[in-house]
Amino acid sequence: MLRRLAILVFSLLVACVVLFVLLRLLPGDPANALLSVGADEAQIAAARRQVGSDLPLPQQFLQFITSLAQFDLGTSFVSRTSVLDEIMARLAVTVPLTLLSFLLAIVVAVPLGIIAAVKADRWYGAAISVVSQLGIAIPVFWVGILLVTVFAVNLRLFPSGGFPPQGWNAPLEALRTLFLPIITIAIVMSASLLRYVRSATQDVLGSDYLRTARAMGSGFGEALVRHGIRNGAVPVVSILGIELATTLLGAVVVERVFTLPGLGSMLLLAIEQRDYPNIQGVLFISTLLVLLIGFLADLAQRFIDPRLRERSGSQP
Repeated sequence: MLRRLAILVFSLLVACVVLFVLLRLLPGDPANALLSVGADEAQIAAARRQVGSDLPLPQQFLQFITSLAQFDLGTSFVSRTSVLDEIMARLAVTVPLTLLSFLLAIVVAVPLGIIAAVKADRWYGAAISVVSQLGIAIPVFWVGILLVTVFAVNLRLFPSGGFPPQGWNAPLEALRTLFLPIITIAIVMSASLLRYVRSATQDVLGSDYLRTARAMGSGFGEALVRHGIRNGAVPVVSILGIELATTLLGAVVVERVFTLPGLGSMLLLAIEQRDYPNIQGVLFISTLLVLLIGFLADLAQRFIDPRLRERSGSQP
């Protein structure tokens, strides 16, 4: 656990260095976002002092790391509000959207993936595999536009976009606005997950321990549930972590289609406005969440499979 935590902290530090360098490579001075057209030298110098771009790069980096360590993400150049407060408000949309889509995709992909592997010689097993391939090939924004056209424009069952001003204080209305975005992400994600579940199940079906369990009198279903699912879950958990992180980062496309005020929309708006504190804050929080997801996925693998714990415990 301590070793994994050390790797997590080191990875975050490396990510912060990369983030600092990339932001400094952007053309122009961050202070320009505070200046109007025709600003004089005194105004430019005052703006540079305000954002700290007049300091040497090592000193800027030290301030950058110190602020992040204190979770001080600064103040937006445009809205003059706390970046962290703005991010937390945006996460109230992005996190439920990501998690609910993820859970729905698991509910769909796991049983269908097992059926596709166990019944590969039946027509419906092959049909599930074909449909999953089609789902992977379809762009997520196209699925979103199609759902909006059918369920929002034609049938008028759900709103085409937006989020209620009162937020989660009106939970039913919030869930109603997120319904189509959740379905959009879940369709694409479940198609990808289904392939991995099917592949892991096929490996389990050809394993020696499953044949041994069958030879000792266990039925096929009992052997698969007691011995197969836990072993097959180890590689799938790793993929789940990757898919969850990818969905969190890729939610910007769906948020754009459905005009949701999430983290991705905040990043795009900050880039358009050259709002450096917002860009920096969103990228840092996104990186932190992705690293935490990977860390939790690794812990889940070790919890499921004791051999991983024994292997890491035997290392010097």
